[in-house]
Amino acid sequence: MASSSGNSSGSGTLRNSGSEEDLQSLMDQRKRKRMESNRESARRSRLRKQKHLDDLKEQVAHLQNENAQFFSSISLTTRNYAEIEGQNSILRSQMAELTQTLQYLNGILDSVNYNGASTTELFPFQHLGGFCDGVYGGMGWSSVVNSQQFPIMAAAEMMFDY
Repeated sequence: MASSSGNSSGSGTLRNSGSEEDLQSLMDQRKRKRMESNRESARRSRLRKQKHLDDLKEQVAHLQNENAQFFSSISLTTRNYAEIEGQNSILRSQMAELTQTLQYLNGILDSVNYNGASTTELFPFQHLGGFCDGVYGGMGWSSVVNSQQFPIMAAAEMMFDY
């Protein structure tokens, strides 16, 4: 019986070694599948990462182009602002000069009105006859001066030497 029990344990050992080989083979096969799956997953991950990197590079190029357009627009706007500011400064200066001239002329008119001067005293050259006939439809100087239709006007070029 000892021999039969030895035989049975010996055949059990054979079966165990076969089953261990099968188990080892199965584990090796699973390990290879897992490694292959991991390689495929790593490859997909690298592809996703590369696509993301390419998308970011494209976005950077687009933003740099947009940024350059903004800087160009800002530069143009700044130049236009400086030009308009210069024109505005000139206009302010001219307005100040004209305001001063207007105040001076209003002072003269107030003084003349206060002193009761006549148009002949104000405009001694009206005796020139037809000097002004074609300008105001044949009206004489006294009619023009006393008329409310035609205000006295002067151009800035006539008053200032630039």
